[in-house]
Amino acid sequence: MVKARTSAAALVSSGHVRVNGVRETSPGHGVKTGDVLTIALDRSVRVLKVTGFAERRGDAASARGLYDDLDGGGRS
Repeated sequence: MVKARTSAAALVSSGHVRVNGVRETSPGHGVKTGDVLTIALDRSVRVLKVTGFAERRGDAASARGLYDDLDGGGRS
C-alpha cells in the first residue's frame, strides 16, 4: 500500500490501520494469516485479508500474491 516501511509505520502510529476491526497504533504489532487489515489512505480505504507471508522481501507484484483485496472483488 505504501513504498517504505517508515511510511507504513507512520500510517499505523497515526491510527489509520485496523486489524480485525480494532484500531492499531503500534507498528510492531504482528499479523497472521487470516487477519483482515483496514487501511485508510489519502483518498481511499483498502480492506485486505492476509493470505500468506514471504521468506524474503520482494517486489510489489510478489506482495500482491500475499493478500486478498476484499473491497475490490479479488486480488489486487
